[in-house]
Amino acid sequence: MHGTEHWTTKGGVRLFLWRKTPAAPGARHGTILFVHGSSMASQPTFDLHVPGRPHSSVMEWFAARGFDAWCMDNEGYGRSDKSRPINCDIANGADDLAAGSEYVLRASGADRLLVYGISSGALKAAVFAERHPERVARLALDAFVWTGAGSPTLAERRKKLPEFQSKNRRPIDRKFVRSIFERDHPGTADQATIEAFADAILALDDSVPTGTYVDMCSKLPLVDPAKIMVPTLILRGQYDGIAGVDDLLEFFKRLPNADKQFSVMAGISHASFQQKNYLTVYHLLHAFFTQPKPEYLG
Repeated sequence: MHGTEHWTTKGGVRLFLWRKTPAAPGARHGTILFVHGSSMASQPTFDLHVPGRPHSSVMEWFAARGFDAWCMDNEGYGRSDKSRPINCDIANGADDLAAGSEYVLRASGADRLLVYGISSGALKAAVFAERHPERVARLALDAFVWTGAGSPTLAERRKKLPEFQSKNRRPIDRKFVRSIFERDHPGTADQATIEAFADAILALDDSVPTGTYVDMCSKLPLVDPAKIMVPTLILRGQYDGIAGVDDLLEFFKRLPNADKQFSVMAGISHASFQQKNYLTVYHLLHAFFTQPKPEYLG
């Protein structure tokens, strides 16, 4: 399926967007904006192609079902601008989403967006939804973290906090990408997918910003659940070392919109679209994004 590249600006910063549209004409089910995490750009995450792995691209899967699918590279990642001497933290990423969403709404003609974010991308998406609820129809937060309580991954990462605080970028390599799949529960992803994911990530970046790591290790909570007014889905992989279940449940309880769901995904660790059980994630997202509006709210 053919994709198209798009560009917008945030101040003087150029931001790259990638789009896949439904092949068949007719009514569209919605416009999705996918938001990537701390250590990889958007296309490797959401438009990954792996031989022998059907529907490996979540963007193509949703486009084939009538959705207008978009992703964007945050500043400092992939094809977006990397020139400013900053660490590209969560707040800066939410600024990117403000600029990117304005472009997507204009280009697609949509009234509001279906927004999915994973890991630090979920934090960016949540901050964006706090700031711009009028642009968000439904919000899905995968591998999300609120206060960081009960997170073994963040506990380990904090040991290197001074190093992350000392520079704006950190190096990444194939060993690092493999570690994403080994740290929580080895075996949740197949080797061919891990290697294809690493190939795609490293073709675009050999280093990534430190800002999201610094924020997640030292500045949580960054989101106030009481201020997220839109319908929200919380997705949590069974083995995910970032997202503590009790932490997420407490966040979930405080979401004011009664249109909310919490789903634990069996056999999944952190990078859910690259797991063996990736079709579970697609199913849950599709159900949430196509859920009819309630007739009665009381």
